[in-house]
Amino acid sequence: MRTPTITRSPHTRGSAPRRWLRWPLFLILLGLSGCPNLDGKAADAVDGGLGVDGTSALDAAAAGLSDAATSDVGRGLDAGVQTDAAAAGVPTTRVRIIAANLTSGKKQSWDPGHGQRILQGLVPDIILIQEFNLGNNSAATLAAFVQDMCGDGFSYFREANSALPNGIISRYPILASGAWDDSLSTNREFAWARIDVPGPIDLWAVSVHLLTSKATVRAKQIVELVGYIKQHVPQQDFLIVGGDLNTTSLSEQSLQGFDGLLDRARVPVDQAGNGHTNSNRNKPYDRLFADFDLEPHHTAVAIGAQAFVNGLVFDSRVYTPLINVTPAEQGDSGAESMQHMAIVRDFAIPTP
Repeated sequence: MRTPTITRSPHTRGSAPRRWLRWPLFLILLGLSGCPNLDGKAADAVDGGLGVDGTSALDAAAAGLSDAATSDVGRGLDAGVQTDAAAAGVPTTRVRIIAANLTSGKKQSWDPGHGQRILQGLVPDIILIQEFNLGNNSAATLAAFVQDMCGDGFSYFREANSALPNGIISRYPILASGAWDDSLSTNREFAWARIDVPGPIDLWAVSVHLLTSKATVRAKQIVELVGYIKQHVPQQDFLIVGGDLNTTSLSEQSLQGFDGLLDRARVPVDQAGNGHTNSNRNKPYDRLFADFDLEPHHTAVAIGAQAFVNGLVFDSRVYTPLINVTPAEQGDSGAESMQHMAIVRDFAIPTP
């Protein structure tokens, strides 16, 4: 499917998201016109049965919490400050998005099963997956993997003809998908999917795996990626970009290429407040950035009795209690050649 070319004008960093200025008018029109949709999408939300629903949540920025804030153990989902949608009385559906380069073993693949168990325990709705190799990589093998890991009703996109392919797995229908050329990489591209998430606004998910060589090279890759996004992603849609960025610090200069397009302020952490995601837990290789329309809908990641206000870096070696993320095992994140941790973020998507 050919993606329409629509210029995306970046928001000013730190400015109020413009979509929320339209909510009062939207709600008035909603009542007058019998639930019209902004883009002709079906009004009913798709629910595959595995998601975690909620109507209110913590907002780290409004609560005055720092990026290194640790989890609020024992807090309920309705504690703290609500998202803009919940505060306005708009129903929401919780959507969990995970960035996952969780391959292991000598073949740098998902075959050993450590990454699969981690994702099963975290119960994702959408996965931005890297190094999407499994068995013979046939359509039947990949489909069986997705079904076994996520359950019925999930679909996926995996870029073709790449040694280390990126992809997207989704509970919600994938309306269009493809790969934008990464001119600096010879073995993977920028994988994208337009997803029919609940509510009237589509979500564009972009799964990336930047090079390890130099920050200056990653800067060029980000400039190229931002160019594709501005060309193809409609401004009114939600956008999430994430995966294995191979960044060596939170302030790496290459990331400035996202400024004005993505909100980089929020840093997910583990139970000890550590936001680094490499195997030694001293570098922030993996990130998950929302645009300025989606970011206001961020909500705490709730697992059992714990709520991680800025999102979660999941490391099975330190996470407790593991019974809340069954079937993940304590040694999964420390498996042979497991080089990354999963990044987990939840969003309360408005579903008026």
